[in-house]
Amino acid sequence: MDWPFVGTEALAAGLVNRYQLATRYDAVYRNVYAPRGQLLTPVQRAKAAWLWSRRQAIVAGVSAAALHGSLWIDRRLPAELNQRSQHRTTGIALHNDTLSADEITVLRGIPVTTAARTAFDLGRRYGRTLAVIRLDALMQATGLKPEHIQVLIDRHKGARGIVQLREVIGLADAGAESPQETRTRLVLTDAGLRPKKTQIEVYDRYADFVARIDMGWPHWKVGVEYDGIQHWTNPDVRNKDIERQAQLEALGWRIIRVNADMLRYRRDTIVERTRAALRAAGAPV
Repeated sequence: MDWPFVGTEALAAGLVNRYQLATRYDAVYRNVYAPRGQLLTPVQRAKAAWLWSRRQAIVAGVSAAALHGSLWIDRRLPAELNQRSQHRTTGIALHNDTLSADEITVLRGIPVTTAARTAFDLGRRYGRTLAVIRLDALMQATGLKPEHIQVLIDRHKGARGIVQLREVIGLADAGAESPQETRTRLVLTDAGLRPKKTQIEVYDRYADFVARIDMGWPHWKVGVEYDGIQHWTNPDVRNKDIERQAQLEALGWRIIRVNADMLRYRRDTIVERTRAALRAAGAPV
């Protein structure tokens, strides 16, 4: 049986009996069930919340982003719905925004805010860094462009959070492939060193692919890479990284490697090393 599902509907259809419903399934929300002990994905939680609304609400915010294919959404976050009802429940964040017909689409049979409207909402909330992370992921998943969001800014002048949204749009980049890459890019941007390009593909003189660099300045052959924990704990990955680094250096690239500790506690080190590499390459910084 597909899940999450509406308990009363499953009982009426004979798909489960009351004993099975009580012993094999957990209530995610009132009258909405999932298999016992199952941790719902953001997409499943979005569907469960929509079912809870008796299929009346519009899925919005991070839940809409999940349905659009965004990655890096925390499973523990509450679902988000746009619904005029004042009735609330634990685990669902309700919004009461006025939506135009062209700001709503249907995905997987569920009404959801369009990618542009979802970006318009996400970019106005949660603080700058998290908003940029979420727009990066949404833009990568959907191909959304800044001009698509600008249409809604012009339409909804005076909406709360517009000032932040304008800044976030200017900072967003669909090339980010993880939240930590976004954070690294923002550290550099805030220091006046915004990378010129993300996901830079490097080829050797025989036109053979060598590597793809997270972000950097192709003209000066300076790149910045965020290394997740697997780059340090997985021997195979580490060995490939060493070989890759040697190949890039042989082609004249200077690579600054960033890890979680640097990003959390030593951001100045990231900036200083990047600036030094750019200066050594002849960049006017």
